[in-house]
This record gives sequence, C-alpha cells and structure tokens, in this order.
Amino acid sequence: MDKYLIINADDFGMCHAANVATFDLLEKGGITSATIMTPCGWAPEAIRYAKAHPEFAIGVHITFTSEWSKYRWRPVSASACPSLRDEYGYMHSDCIGVEKNATEEEVEAEMIAQIEFARSFGFEPSHCDNHMGSIYGLCGVHCFLPQMFKVCGKYGYPFRLPAVNYHSESAAEPEVQKAVMTLMQSMKNIADQNHVAVLDHLWEHSWKGPQSESYENFRDYMLERFHNCPDGFVETYIHPSADCDELNNTTSLGFRRIWEYRLFADPATRKHIEACGIQLIDYRDLKRMRSF
Repeated sequence: MDKYLIINADDFGMCHAANVATFDLLEKGGITSATIMTPCGWAPEAIRYAKAHPEFAIGVHITFTSEWSKYRWRPVSASACPSLRDEYGYMHSDCIGVEKNATEEEVEAEMIAQIEFARSFGFEPSHCDNHMGSIYGLCGVHCFLPQMFKVCGKYGYPFRLPAVNYHSESAAEPEVQKAVMTLMQSMKNIADQNHVAVLDHLWEHSWKGPQSESYENFRDYMLERFHNCPDGFVETYIHPSADCDELNNTTSLGFRRIWEYRLFADPATRKHIEACGIQLIDYRDLKRMRSF
C-alpha cells in the first residue's frame, strides 16, 4: 500500500509569528496544509492570505480552549454561549473544562460561527481539525465529534480523525492509546454517515527525550521517524513560528515551534521525506481520493 502524508501547520492565525512561519512554509512546500484559529487576534491576516492563495489547502482549526496564561481568546459566536466560557469570559483553559461544561447546541453553533467567520472574508476552507483535541472526548466525559461530523458534512469538509490508528509517542500507557482508538473507530461510522473524508493514521511526535535538548537532536529524531511512516493516509502536524518576543513572551516552550519551522523550511527535509517513499498530499487530495 502507498504512503500518503499530510503535513499540517496548526495554530495559523494565533499570532503574527505563527503567520510569518506558515506563509513561508506553504510557499516553500515545507508543509502541505494549514488550519486557522479564527477566535485569535491574528486570524484576519491568515484568512486574507488564504483567500489570496487559493492554491493552498487551508482550513479551520476549530477551537474551544484558550490555554495560554498571558494570551487568551473568546468564542466567535455572537450569542452569549456561557457553556463555552470560563469565569473571565474566555474559552476554557483545558479540554476537561470543555467536556464538563459545554453543551452540544453551543458547541455546534460555535463550530459554524468559526467557519462562517472565515467564509465571511470570501475564503472557502479546505478542511477542519480541532485545537488540543477538545472535542474528541479524550477526558472520558463528553465527545463532540458527532456535532463536528454533522457540520463538516454540511460544508463538505474532510476532518482530522484517525480511523485506523493514532501513533503517539507521548502516550505512555498502551491501554490509553487503545481506548482512544476504540473511540475513534466508533466515530468513523458517524463520519461515513455524514460523507466526511477522514485519515487512516494521525502521527504525533514527542518532545520527551533528547530531541528536546538541541535542534540537531530534534532534526535527527524527526528525520529518522519518516523511515517508519505507516501505509495509508497519514497526517502529522506541527506548530511553526518565527523566533520573536511575541512568541517568547507567550510561552516558555516557544523553541519547539521555532525548531519545527526551521526543520520544515529546510528543502532537505522534503527531499528526505520523498526519499522514504512517501507521497506528500493535502486535504483536498484526501477528499478527492476518498470521495463518497
């Protein structure tokens, strides 16, 4: 079976530094798609870029969490949507806050509001995914994927769901990964019912280990991983950002985003991926190749 890989830049529009990096990677071919966080302050810049560059597969990073302590954002929906807000009116800071408090009605309305905000600029998104996995039900309280598939089915968008396996080096317990996949495979039926194209594998890299000690270690770790890319339709995602005070004053882990940008901006990285027998595709390709 062939290996098809989507490299998606998450958090497009979160800040100007993320936009600068994503613009560059799209134009260099270092990534194949990106998704915009429409509740964030720099989303309009990202959306205008996407409208001006219809050749790129750019979607919406459906967002229900606002995790940074120094930089917060609120729901897009014009309604009060109290179930989506914390005590300060921002989105919940973590996934458990979403699962415990959000209602299905307000979640679905906010999904549509975020998509329609992007479309109001005259831009048509290519796909959707979800920031921090807040709608997947990974905390065991409430899964909002049925609402997401209903919305994606309405617009004809593919969605980031691993139907076969979730490859995560961050998940320490195999039983946790097994439970996640049991849930994902049950959701695949709902995706099919709504004619939503999904992935076979979601391939997440880890920051636990020597790869976090230097850029060179991270580069070698990532390049080695591509030798083990699974067959089928695979996505790996990154959070690229330029190195600047804006990023470094938002998070102490900004170096991760800077290294990801540096690695995928290097033409040698794409050459290495292709030398591993991997075909790079985007979400429009996935939709076409998995048409219903």
